[in-house]
Amino acid sequence: MTGLVDVTALLLSRIRDVADYPEPGVMFKDITPLLADPAAFTALTDALAAVAASTGATKVVGLEARGFILGAPVAVRAGLGFIPVRKAGKLPGATLSQAYDLEYGSAEIEVHAEDLSSGDRVLIVDDVLATGGTAEASIELIRRAGAEVAGLAVLMELGFLGGRARLEPALAGSPLEALLVV
Repeated sequence: MTGLVDVTALLLSRIRDVADYPEPGVMFKDITPLLADPAAFTALTDALAAVAASTGATKVVGLEARGFILGAPVAVRAGLGFIPVRKAGKLPGATLSQAYDLEYGSAEIEVHAEDLSSGDRVLIVDDVLATGGTAEASIELIRRAGAEVAGLAVLMELGFLGGRARLEPALAGSPLEALLVV
């Protein structure tokens, strides 16, 4: 248990609070100091790779954009393939897309149609779980591609925004692992 406590303390110590960003009243959790610290970034990568192993994932999906930064080294460490889920219009060739609602408006994400198949168990990786809209859309997108969702792993869950409650029905029993809950 001491190792987990040490990792948690290390990760928390490298996340900077930025008040009133991107708008007044918002406390932004800046992970760039964590990424700049090789020991903290390695600890984060190792922890998320352990989640990948425990879920039996065969591929890692990273959600644009910070999910790319976290998911790619996790995939390498776990010996798995990495697949980016991008904002609409960013991927060439044949894609599958999934629209979803935001607090004000809507958005759309895409994945290359051929990158996922029925034999894949996919771990979704992102930096923060907030309201869960993007993660929920990615779960639907992965299933529409014929793959199974092995779980969702995030560095940080903003518990007060209710994303976990929104995602649990969509995850249908697959784990949601948050290394930190704030």
